[in-house]
Amino acid sequence: MTQPLLRPPTTLQPRPKANPTSSSSSIGSQITVKTPQQSRAPSETRHLASTRPTLTPTASDKATAALIRRVLCPQHTSIANDARPINELLPPLSSNNEFDLQLYAIIAIVVKELVYSWYGKITPDQAFVEEIVRIIAHCTRAVEGRLRKVDLESLVLDEVPELVESHVLAYRISHGSAHTSPSSKSPRAVYHELNPHPALSPVPDPSSKTLTSQQTKNEVDYRQMLVQGALAILLPTEDLENACLRTLVTDVVAEVILGKTIGGRVCEGWFIWTSITKLVDEVKALSRPRTTGKEIEVDTRSRLEKFGLLSERGDDTRPVNSGRRSTFAEIFWRVLQYGYLTVIGLQFVIIGLFTAWSKPRRSLWSKKVALDSPIVKITEASAGILRPLLDFKIFSLLSTILDLSFRMPWLSGSLALMQHHLIQSPVGFLQVGAVDRLLDQYLHHLLVTYFNPSLLPTILATIRATLFPRNALPPPAPDPPSPELQIEIKRNCAEALSSLVPDILNRAACLSRPDLIHEVETELDVWGNAYLNKHLAYQILELVIVRILPEMGEKGVRELMEARGIDVKIH
Repeated sequence: MTQPLLRPPTTLQPRPKANPTSSSSSIGSQITVKTPQQSRAPSETRHLASTRPTLTPTASDKATAALIRRVLCPQHTSIANDARPINELLPPLSSNNEFDLQLYAIIAIVVKELVYSWYGKITPDQAFVEEIVRIIAHCTRAVEGRLRKVDLESLVLDEVPELVESHVLAYRISHGSAHTSPSSKSPRAVYHELNPHPALSPVPDPSSKTLTSQQTKNEVDYRQMLVQGALAILLPTEDLENACLRTLVTDVVAEVILGKTIGGRVCEGWFIWTSITKLVDEVKALSRPRTTGKEIEVDTRSRLEKFGLLSERGDDTRPVNSGRRSTFAEIFWRVLQYGYLTVIGLQFVIIGLFTAWSKPRRSLWSKKVALDSPIVKITEASAGILRPLLDFKIFSLLSTILDLSFRMPWLSGSLALMQHHLIQSPVGFLQVGAVDRLLDQYLHHLLVTYFNPSLLPTILATIRATLFPRNALPPPAPDPPSPELQIEIKRNCAEALSSLVPDILNRAACLSRPDLIHEVETELDVWGNAYLNKHLAYQILELVIVRILPEMGEKGVRELMEARGIDVKIH
C-alpha cells in the first residue's frame, strides 16, 4: 500500500543519477501527504496553507528549466531533439550553473509578465528579448567580479548590523516617554531627524496630501537615480546609448523590484513578523528527526492487556520507592547526556582551533584581496587596517536587541570587559581575540567553512519562491491586515521566538513563559512601522551598492554618464 506513494510520477522520473534537488522534492511529496494528519492551531494552519503551496512548483529544477526554455529559448523548444542544458543555450550569468538556473528563472518571470505582455502584441521577433538577456548577463558577470573583491565578513557582520543597531536605538529614543506628550513632535518625525534619509523626506502627514505626494515623488526619483547610476557603470557603452532600452530596464528594476518589494510589502511590520515566524518554523523543522514513512509502531502490551483481561491494578504492586529510582535514573541519564554533549562540543572547538591555526592568516588574505582589486585604489596604510572579528558590530547588535544594558547591566558590563581583555589585554598572550590570533582565526575559519557560495542557489530559490509564487508575478496585494489581525500575527511571532529559548534560561532570568512572550512582543514593535523600516531598507541597499560599485559613492549619476560620453538630462 505504501510503495506506490513513494514512487514519483512517470513524468517527473529523474535520470539514473538523480541530483539532490530531485530527491528532496520526492521527500517533500511524502511529507505533504502526512501533514493533514497533524493537529495544528488555526493560525498555523492558515499560515501553512498560504505559504506551502507556493513553494511546491518552484522546488523542481525540471519545472524551472522548462519555464526558462519556454520563455527565453522558444526557438530551441520547438526542436524536439534539442536536449542541451540551459547553460549551453544562454550566456552564463555567473560561474555557478545552479545560481544561473535560479537567476534565469527570475528573468524569465519578469520577461513573461512585463515584456511579453506588450511586446508580443507588436511582433513575435525574439531579438529584443535576446538583447535584454545579453545585457543582464553582462551586468551580472561584472557584479560577480566586483563582489569577489568585497570584504563580505565586514559587510555582513559589521556594517549592516551597525545600521540595524542605529535603527533600533533611533526607534527607542523616538518612542520614549519624552516624546509622548501631545505638544511634542510625532515619533516618526523624531526618528527621521535622528536617522534622516533624502528619499523619505518630508515626513508624510495623513492630514496633508501635499507632504505625502512630495515624499512619494522623492522616493520614486531616488530609486530611478540608484538604478541609472548602476547602469552607467555596468552597461556597455553601445547599450547605454540606447535610451529606450535604458529607460525600460530602469523602470522594471526601480518600480517592480525595488518599489513593490523593498519599498513595498517587505517593509510592512506584519510581513516582517510573518517572515520571522516562517524562519523559526523552518529552524524547528530542521531540528526534528526526519521520518521515512517506514516506521512501524510497536505495541509492547501483552495479549491480555490488549483485550482488557489483565487488571490494571497490577501497577499498584510496584514498590513504593519506584518513583525514587525513576528520578535517580532520569538524573543519571540527564548527566550522561550533558556530559556527552560537552565532550562533543570540546572536540569540535579543539579540532577547529588547530585547523584554523594551520590556515593562512586572515590579514594576509585580506591584504591580498584589497591590493589585487582593480576597482578601488587602496593605499598601504588603509590596506593594513583590519578589525578583529570579535569587535564587529554583530555582538553589539545582539546586546542592543536584548537590551542587556537595561535588563542586566551587570551582564552587559561583564561581557564588554571580557571582550576588551580578549582584544586589548595588557598581557600579550591573553590577546587571543586580536587580529590573526587564535580566536580571530577560529571565527574566520568558521565563517569560511559554513558560509560559502554554495548556499547562494538555495537562498535565491527561496527569494524567488517568495517574490514570484508559482513562477508568476504575485497577485495584486490585498488590503493590509486589520489591526486586530496584526496584533495576532505579532503575538504568534513572539510565541515562536520564545519557544526557542530553553526553560533553563527562563528560570535563570526569573521569567515565566507568558512574561517572556510579552517581552518579546514588546521588542517586536521596533519593526511595526513601514515608514521607519524603509529608512533601514534603503540604507542597507545603498551600503551594498556602494561596496560593489564604489564609483557611486564618489560621483553622481550625471557625472557617471558624462564620463561614459553620454549627455542626459536628470530632473
